[in-house]
Amino acid sequence: MPKKTRAPGPETRSEKRRPRATKRRSRPSPERAAEIYARLVEHYPAAHCALDFKTPFQLLVATILSAQCTDKRVNMVTPALFKRYRTPAAMAEAKPEELEEMIKSTGFFRNKTKSLLAMSRAVAEEHDGRVPDTMEALVELPGVGRKTANVVLGNAYNKNEGIVVDTHVGRVSARLGLTNEIDPVKVEQDLVKLFPREQWTLLAHLLIEHGRRICEARRPKCEICFLNDVCPSSRV
Repeated sequence: MPKKTRAPGPETRSEKRRPRATKRRSRPSPERAAEIYARLVEHYPAAHCALDFKTPFQLLVATILSAQCTDKRVNMVTPALFKRYRTPAAMAEAKPEELEEMIKSTGFFRNKTKSLLAMSRAVAEEHDGRVPDTMEALVELPGVGRKTANVVLGNAYNKNEGIVVDTHVGRVSARLGLTNEIDPVKVEQDLVKLFPREQWTLLAHLLIEHGRRICEARRPKCEICFLNDVCPSSRV
């Protein structure tokens, strides 16, 4: 019995599936970084620290509260908090249960309360009530890591000691091919090699803004992204 042959026809589903052409991932260079930075500045001219503050102490408190919480929620909590506890010494004397109640909506409020009380006490007793303005001294404070220290130094003291790497900065930097790292410290190390020191603080705000508006975690809006022609992760 002759072998049946398939009549010519439309391509099968498997035949239609061809690998999507991907852009070649070039090594990050200061020149490409400069182009990315220029476009980000052009599109987000008002990028700035989203946490409301008037003093370094207020920014330090707000940054501690922002862990696993939105900046918008923190900004809803801090006005009453800062009115009640105007100085590190005043917050150091706060009753834990009262402080917990005031910051409860930011999440993880018990741990945050412990950090705020210990940090305030250290600033009041060891630094004469003034939040230190060096990386070395800041990271010695309870509840303060490198990321929080970078936020305070860059935005309260205008010191570019490093780059704040949060989830947005890490994600967008990786997609743009500026780093292959996942660990925030290593991501920061890659970024500081590519961008001039005077750009470090603003760079974080720009990448955060881009991550919120366009380069979202679940579905980046590559079709409207002004960086899609220089982004190795672009889907268009």
